[in-house]
Order: sequence, then C-alpha cells, then structure tokens
Amino acid sequence: MKIAFSPCPNDTFVFHAWAHGLIPGAPELDISYADIDITNHWAAGNDPKHHDVLKISFAALPWVLDDYALVPCGGALGRGCGPLVLTRSRDEIKTTVDPSVLSRRRIAVPSDRSTAYMLFRLWAAQQVPGGVGDIVVMPFHEVMPAVRDGQIDAGLVIHEARFTYPSYGLELVTDLGSWWEEDTGLPIPLGAIIARRNLDVTQIAKWITASVEYAWSHPSASRNYVMQHAQEMDEAVADAHIDLYVNKFTANLGKDGYAAIASLLNRAAEEGLVPRISPELLK
Repeated sequence: MKIAFSPCPNDTFVFHAWAHGLIPGAPELDISYADIDITNHWAAGNDPKHHDVLKISFAALPWVLDDYALVPCGGALGRGCGPLVLTRSRDEIKTTVDPSVLSRRRIAVPSDRSTAYMLFRLWAAQQVPGGVGDIVVMPFHEVMPAVRDGQIDAGLVIHEARFTYPSYGLELVTDLGSWWEEDTGLPIPLGAIIARRNLDVTQIAKWITASVEYAWSHPSASRNYVMQHAQEMDEAVADAHIDLYVNKFTANLGKDGYAAIASLLNRAAEEGLVPRISPELLK
C-alpha cells in the first residue's frame, strides 16, 4: 500500500508500527515522506505515485473528497497546538504586538492550502485593518529565518516552531489556536488522513488505530525511526511535538473532532476560501 506522510515526529510516531510490520494483517507500506504542502497538491490530482493513503491539511479536503474519504483516525487535532503568527522582536521588553502591524505587509506561509493558512485568513479578516499584503509561500523551515533576516514582515509557523521561535529573535503576534478555541470552543483541526474511496477505508482505519495504540504502549520503540526523520531536531523538542499532536483525536476524531472540521470548512466557505462541501462527504 502506497502512503505519504510528513517526516514530522507525530507522523513517524503514529505510523512506526505499521511501517515496521508490527500490525498483524496490515499490508506492507511503500512510504513517501513529503511536506504537507506537497501532499496537498498530490491529493488534488498531481500525484505521480498514485498514493492510496495520504496525510494532508484539513483545509485541503474540499478539493479532494470526491476521490478520497476522510479516515477517522491518525490525523492531528488538538488544543493548545495551533499555528503562530510571528514578527521580528523590536524591543528587549516583550509586549503584546498589535495585529494592525500586519496591515498590507508581506507574510510568509508554509502553504496556501493548509489549515494554518485558513485559520490565518479567518483571523486576519477579523483582526487586521485593511487586510494583509502579499502572501509568500515557502517551506516551513525557511519561514522563521526569513522573518529574522527581514526578508519578510511576518511569518505563519507550525509544528515545533512554537517551541523554538524565541531563539530566532521573534515575537508572537497571535496564537491562532487560542483564537480558534476561544471563538468556537472546539479543537483545532490541522492534519487529516485520507484514503482512496475504492479501498476498504474501515479496515485502513483499524490498521492505523492499531499503529497508534502500539506507539502509546511502546513509546520508546519508535525513537530511532522518529529521530532518523526529525531533520536534526533536538530529542526534547521531538518529544514535546509528539505529546502535543498525538492525542485522543489521533485515535478517533469523535464528535468534537467532526464538529471542528465542519466548523472550519463552513467558515472558510463563507469567506470564499474553499468550495462548500456536503456534510455527508466527511463521514
């Protein structure tokens, strides 16, 4: 079975057991490791390997649900794990940054079809007078250096950047996860697992759930695999990454998970950011 997911610690932690033949009855995996911006475009019809299962942004779902089904496990949702909007630090004493500083400014984002970008656009519509300026898409590991070096006015960051941004001399404009949770009371839907509709999605979900449960039962078993793909990340940061993004919603989306996804996509459709979808396609 061909699968594509990111080299980030949460994904390698989740899929370690299946990738290493530790799930009885599960087929061997042919794995492509790719940034989520790449997998979003693959799922939208530009996939040279025709993957059976992919990890994509929930924000990309409206473009792919005719061909792919949402798998109810394995993804990334949660609380306190949202994307951040950062700018260069201008004072030794940290103060709250007024969102108006982003008005008509150049903003770097890791993808223009990511949940992070969708949350940013929904937040900016409320909080940034006159809206932001140019949006520049770049790989997420390049965003903070670009902001630090003055190439970009501000940056939207994801994943482990929430733990490391102070070391780049950056300061927080807003935590989009906190904004979303305060506004909706729901968890943040970040990354989804999808599978081709001509496959047995229920069985795929069972294999993924088994892989998640194995990871939780044997937390040290995946250590070498996780760090091999962690792009020189510190082990403590990798552990924090896993603790934050692998949670009860990874095992099963549940009522709150589905409500969060529907709320995000409905709001985005109202803003004209995505096509409107039928709720039945999410089940």
